[in-house]
Amino acid sequence: MPVIATTALTKRYPRVTALDELTVEVGTGVTGLVGANGAGKSTLLKILLGLIAPTAGSAIVLGHDVVTGGEAVRALVGYMPEHDCLPPDVSATEFVVHLAQMSGLPATAARERAADVLRHVGLDEARYRPMGGYSTGMKQRVKLAQALTHDPQLVLLDEPTNGLDPAGRDEMLALVRRIGTEFGIPVLITSHLLGELESVCDHIIVLDGGRLLRSESKAALTGETGVLTIEVRELDGRDRLRDALSRAGARVRTDGPLVLVEISGEQTYDLVRDAIAELALGLVRVEPHRHRLEEVFSV
Repeated sequence: MPVIATTALTKRYPRVTALDELTVEVGTGVTGLVGANGAGKSTLLKILLGLIAPTAGSAIVLGHDVVTGGEAVRALVGYMPEHDCLPPDVSATEFVVHLAQMSGLPATAARERAADVLRHVGLDEARYRPMGGYSTGMKQRVKLAQALTHDPQLVLLDEPTNGLDPAGRDEMLALVRRIGTEFGIPVLITSHLLGELESVCDHIIVLDGGRLLRSESKAALTGETGVLTIEVRELDGRDRLRDALSRAGARVRTDGPLVLVEISGEQTYDLVRDAIAELALGLVRVEPHRHRLEEVFSV
């Protein structure tokens, strides 16, 4: 059974159609929902939560119709909104405990659960300080913590890396990946940055102007290119390997620290192996090269 299933889901406003007959399914693991601003990503999440009603079509989340069973959906789903929504004069602990109690947890259990999820997202002593003094990254972590506090069966994350520096983005994405792998909670994460989704997602859904453009596994989207990727320890070793393979008749080029060799059959692997051994190079990795998501969608 899919975690989420929509059928001809449509949302029209007076001057714009935010979703246009969207039919798509979301399964377990981490699913990326990608599209430019205005593609319908946030609208879809709000419909899935039963916060706004669709104009036409249907959506089922965890077995519940979002129109008739919105309250049941919200009890089972954790939601991290895109925009800042934290009260500045309240501590992270007070905030998450309050939301845990609103979800039905007794006071003691709510405090224990809040402490657990705040530690999980990397907020330790800072959780007792008013959130008005938090950095953007700390605020994003609080929003993620509150989405997990009631032990949800599904987590919806709307642009969780907004406003974060590169290091903060990497840390947030690592947390997202842990939710989907170690905790086993299905995740639907929106982003307009394809590279982010490539690093954490198992499946990619692409929206364009409210319509479904593609819905495929990451492996299918980033299929093998017919090129072998080789990385050796020394940079001069990269150049010597490239030259040796080129002299042997291989079609070869470099990409940063990598040597990329066009695969022309099993003999390519033998050629690479022999060249590395003859040059006594320290091998880091050899693997089939795959498309990056940016390459897929720039075509």
